[in-house]
Amino acid sequence: MHIFITGGAGYIGSHVVLEALNRRYDVTVYDDLSTGNKGNIFPQSTFILGSILSYKTLSKAMNGNQFDAVIHLAASKDSGESMLNPIKYCENNIIGGYNLLKSCINYNIKNFIFSSSASVYGNPKYNPVDELHPLEPLSFYGYTKLSIEQCLKWYSDIYGLKYASLRYFNAAGYDVEGKVEFFDSNSRNLIPVVLETAKKRRPYVSIFGNQYNTSDGTGVRDFIHVTDLAKAHIDALEHIKTQNENLTINLGSGKGFSVLEVIAEAEKVTRRNIPYKIEAFRKGDVGEIVASNSLAKETINWRMNNSGIRNIIESTWELYK
Repeated sequence: MHIFITGGAGYIGSHVVLEALNRRYDVTVYDDLSTGNKGNIFPQSTFILGSILSYKTLSKAMNGNQFDAVIHLAASKDSGESMLNPIKYCENNIIGGYNLLKSCINYNIKNFIFSSSASVYGNPKYNPVDELHPLEPLSFYGYTKLSIEQCLKWYSDIYGLKYASLRYFNAAGYDVEGKVEFFDSNSRNLIPVVLETAKKRRPYVSIFGNQYNTSDGTGVRDFIHVTDLAKAHIDALEHIKTQNENLTINLGSGKGFSVLEVIAEAEKVTRRNIPYKIEAFRKGDVGEIVASNSLAKETINWRMNNSGIRNIIESTWELYK
């Protein structure tokens, strides 16, 4: 099987590429390197420099190649930024996604794995959140993910495209074997920010709000190790290809940790003091969201081997050290 992976030089993308290569699939990475790192492109894969915003470049990349599937990871991904710059998120996430889907139809690619997000749920009405939860995103970022999910359903009905929408919770950690060696540039995810503060690259960790209805007032998130997340992409692809059915599943650990709990655990791992500062609440953030992952376990036999919070922080710290 030959897989076309957009954003394959990025943080999650490079781990997905690694998993696909480990399973002996052929991989073509398509990335504009705006946030990804060329150092994370494995020599066993083929690399094409290009943007999903250019349908012409996408067509050139696909023309003459027999791709069996697309894994789509190229997107802007900061909920807070999306509320300040929705035009950027409309272009990168919606228009770019439509360009890619158009290419799939025109070049007869029948299997599509989509990097969606738990942000499609909005403010949870209950926890853990399952796939039947109402879809009411609070951020424009969440809306862009939901928009592509809905488009996939229509394209499946009309064109016969088979898809899996993978609703990530908080991807974290790094390849425990150390094969992914370069950071995603300018990460705004919590654990990299915490560890950059431990390394004194930042003066403190900004905590956005401490008046949530949680154990310590700070936001609670579900962290999933990126290696476990990457395996789920290939498991989902194999499922929709062999079972000939669509799939929408949560990918989270099923456990929640507050911002202060993450900082406390990072202080144990790094043996360093990590200062923080309480900032104003950010529009688009929710107080607590934790995944129900039962459906992923049942449908694709997904198993998490790396997603303990200590292991997530330690694998990231190894790279920072």
